[in-house]
Amino acid sequence: MNTPQPNDRPAARVICVDSFGRVLLMHWRDTVSGRSVWEPPGGGIDPGETPLDAARRELTEETGLPGAAVMDRWVPVRRDFHWLGVHYVKTERFYLARFEDTPTVGPGSFSVEEHTTHLGSGWFSTEEMADLPDHLEPPDLPEVVSRVTRLG
Repeated sequence: MNTPQPNDRPAARVICVDSFGRVLLMHWRDTVSGRSVWEPPGGGIDPGETPLDAARRELTEETGLPGAAVMDRWVPVRRDFHWLGVHYVKTERFYLARFEDTPTVGPGSFSVEEHTTHLGSGWFSTEEMADLPDHLEPPDLPEVVSRVTRLG
């Protein structure tokens, strides 16, 4: 039996940091595995789109926050995860966006898939991330936050 090759679709994510140092995480439920995860906003890079443009677009689509807040500061993050029955293995750019106070977040323009899988969002300190009831993606997210915030 042939094992399917892992998917390496290019994607970009955004570490959004509020004025209190908390990070915005999106809460999703995989309707195939039943597993729930918390992760930074982001998603696939469309053909002809730069990673920075994708990060800005995805931020606005998933959160309603202005894409212009995403800075051209990023760190590479190796990813290995399953989502909706697909195994992804790739390196993604995690960009930085800083916000005054704590902005209100709400879906900008979700896809049908996102409407089906979205459970909510929240702002968390890196310490609070360790106590979330569901899986953190990527698992080393507090270290990723530390790396990208040192850039700006």
